[in-house]
Amino acid sequence: MAAESPFTGLTSVTSGSTVITQENRTLRDLVEIYRHLSGLALQDADIGTVAHLVAHRTDVTVAVISQKMGILAAASPGESHESAIQYVHDHLIHPRLAHMLADAGKSRHPLRLPDPARGRARVVAPILVGGTVPAYLVSLVGAAPDQGEDIDLMIAEHAATICGVILARERVIFSAASQVRDDLIEGLLSGSGRDHDEVVRWAQHLGYDSERDHRVLSIIIEPPAGDTQRSALVAERAAGATARLFTAQSPDAITSVRTDEVVVVLTESTTPGSTTRAEQLGTLCVQRLGALFPDVGVSIGVGGAFREPAHIARSYEEARRTTEVIRRLGQRGAVVAFDKLGIGRLLLQVPDIETLREFATDILGEVLRHERKHHSEFIATLMCYFRENNSPQRASKLLHVHPNTVTYRIHRIEEITGLDLNAYRDRLAAQVALEIIDALDVSA
Repeated sequence: MAAESPFTGLTSVTSGSTVITQENRTLRDLVEIYRHLSGLALQDADIGTVAHLVAHRTDVTVAVISQKMGILAAASPGESHESAIQYVHDHLIHPRLAHMLADAGKSRHPLRLPDPARGRARVVAPILVGGTVPAYLVSLVGAAPDQGEDIDLMIAEHAATICGVILARERVIFSAASQVRDDLIEGLLSGSGRDHDEVVRWAQHLGYDSERDHRVLSIIIEPPAGDTQRSALVAERAAGATARLFTAQSPDAITSVRTDEVVVVLTESTTPGSTTRAEQLGTLCVQRLGALFPDVGVSIGVGGAFREPAHIARSYEEARRTTEVIRRLGQRGAVVAFDKLGIGRLLLQVPDIETLREFATDILGEVLRHERKHHSEFIATLMCYFRENNSPQRASKLLHVHPNTVTYRIHRIEEITGLDLNAYRDRLAAQVALEIIDALDVSA
């Protein structure tokens, strides 16, 4: 790998006229490098192009290193991109480099840092974007005399300036693109498109595949109790981790991070009746966030399946209503699909939860009290009996008891409550009460 700069041998020439000629040639080369670097700022160039230009014009290895010691770009004369990255990783990335980067960042000027053990030096130039230093341009140069040292620093500083211009431009472009993307997603979620064709165009811009089924997930992030500023920061980090998780698991997912919610439009691939892909990834999300942010509350509602982009808003509304149900029931960490709410869709529209508890207690309160006192299994038996369409035989197989036992328990429930479970209205009231008991913490 190259580490010697052509600008580092100036003082070895003893003739005065030769030195002047050499200096003029060096200055011309320097101006030419400056001109090329400045031209990159006007083109659609990236920081990798800057590193490549400096490396090949000065015959040194050049890298752009992030604050966290990540290699953003690397180039070395006569070497492939992969080889240059490996060389930089082996010869530049070291715990001591972090201190060098910090020193250059504080000074806001390039520094030359000798490495006598290897007979060369590192030139570290901070890349400024506004008032921050997101990265550094590092050159692995030869151990040079004073004049060559100045030139190495000048080239590094100018190259770092151009990198700063490019990164700032990329930030502006990214910010603008992100804003447009967020606006498109908001339009789809709110259903504010003026016509069907406009909604389809919005979805296409976001990479929506209209040949596949989708579901919308509403992921509510509840910050931990305590200091407001810290809680907000933790919730923000949890929301970012959530978006990254879904993007990693499903690269075609459309995600939007809001103040207290992450919305995901996810492709679906399961058959009706089985656990949906959305529910599976939702469960994975709850598990990951529980490990990373144990103090953060998470509730995930999954909207109904759809294929037409115009139905995104409907699925989102279903997902949002489901998360509200989860939160009202106090089921922190739950992943619930709107499709599986059943009668709960209607019951949980009742504004006052206590009204539902009172209804369930009025209908089956005596059975609940009997269970608490005698440790009977009447509620579980009644649920199974109804789910098996009032069949003692099928219910007995699931409960692992004799059919006569099921029949006896049903008769006892009728005696205790005064209900006639063969009568439509009484049976419906008991079924609704059971749904409430199953969803809420109802006690006699």
